[in-house]
Amino acid sequence: MKHKRKIVFLIVISLILIGIFMLLGVNKNNLDYVLPRRALKVLAIVLTATSIAFSSMIFQTITNNRILTPSILGLDSLYLFVQTFVVFTFGASNVFVMNNNVNFLISVSIMVIFSMILYKVLFKGDEKNIFFLLLTGVIFRTLFQSLSSFIEMVIDPNKFLIIQDKMFASFNNIHTEILLISVIVILIVIAYVYDYVKVLDVLSLGREQAINLGVSYDKVVKRMLIVTSILISISTALIGPITFLGLLVVNLTYEYMKTYKHKYLIITSILISIIALVGGQLISERLFNFGTTLSVIINFIGGLYFMYLLLKESKA
Repeated sequence: MKHKRKIVFLIVISLILIGIFMLLGVNKNNLDYVLPRRALKVLAIVLTATSIAFSSMIFQTITNNRILTPSILGLDSLYLFVQTFVVFTFGASNVFVMNNNVNFLISVSIMVIFSMILYKVLFKGDEKNIFFLLLTGVIFRTLFQSLSSFIEMVIDPNKFLIIQDKMFASFNNIHTEILLISVIVILIVIAYVYDYVKVLDVLSLGREQAINLGVSYDKVVKRMLIVTSILISISTALIGPITFLGLLVVNLTYEYMKTYKHKYLIITSILISIIALVGGQLISERLFNFGTTLSVIINFIGGLYFMYLLLKESKA
């Protein structure tokens, strides 16, 4: 009951913030114009929050540590490299670029293939040291960012403008064309992972313990990596990369819930992520008057928290 009360409290806070976000500054003169647009923005926030929190929680469970996230290992950088490469290769007017649904499906497919390669490199064999995983993530991020930067230097300026729209996270530039497919894919993923919730509880004990308890470790980890890639693709495609949000919300979830059960952890992380994004967007719009983007605020706070976790881990 204690965990359920905590979840209900977060639901109430989320609904209050969403209500404030939807209705602040609305009157009968602008009601028909403002509400539909804000509703789309809220939907994008909820989808993004769900994708990032869900994927980060799963990823930390299968890697068995509380520092790594898909973004830290370079999955969002891979997504941006794919976008840059597609525009450079096929042109700005090609269906792979202009049709957001086709573009999304291609990007997801490439990221799933990369996840399989990542699995072969990082998760086969003995359990890896956390600093080895971090070093690998830095290498991947640097590689994809360098390749993207090189292409941006030689690309046509008109094509570069298209790429630039995808480089920075912003809820003021949401790709609404993929909202429907994002909702469908996320619902399918949630339904799929539901059967693995108790398995994730066992995986959190570590590789050897999970195998001893009868979990088909390699098969489950491979499937969860595919799920993670799909979710990161959705969040990055909708609003762009937010590197440290997953790190923040998942660690706050562990501190808040004090449990190992993923049926509570996943829901809580999603709700905290929604609160962070809606509250942060309100601050960005009302306090800073659109002077800075939400991703800058989150990445600054998350970066500091990430360094704190690294120092804490090294002392341990």
